Amino acid sequence: MNKINPITCVATSDLKVQIPDDQGRNIVLYFYPKDDTPGCTTEGQDFTRLNQQFINHNTVVYGVSRESIASHDKFICKYDFNFDLISDSDEVLCNQFGVIQLKKLYGKEYLGIVRSTFIISPEGNILQHWDKVRVKGHADEVLEIIKTL
Repeated sequence: MNKINPITCVATSDLKVQIPDDQGRNIVLYFYPKDDTPGCTTEGQDFTRLNQQFINHNTVVYGVSRESIASHDKFICKYDFNFDLISDSDEVLCNQFGVIQLKKLYGKEYLGIVRSTFIISPEGNILQHWDKVRVKGHADEVLEIIKTL
């Protein structure tokens, strides 16, 4: 997939998010498995720490999981995130980006979100993507790519 189909999503702050961005910004869209879990919390904190630098480079950051807006609001509040989270409870966005895959935990198989990140241009082109993301240093790596655009 090189270009995404335009979509409108529901996010925290009563926000309707247009993907691609209708304000001419790049989007960093990072998919994560579950609110308030260790890796997902660290990833959110890392993007929060760097968010102003993303903004300075004409880029908006959104986290995406299947959790509800209410769950996202608690997660943001608990850890003081400074960007919005998209609720994809119907999995439309997850399916468009192919991030729901077969996973294993304690020998049991299930379908879940594979931690993935995409940089999307204002024209809807996928400029960069990462699959099976390792959290440590990831937000910094994404920012370095944004700085080159």
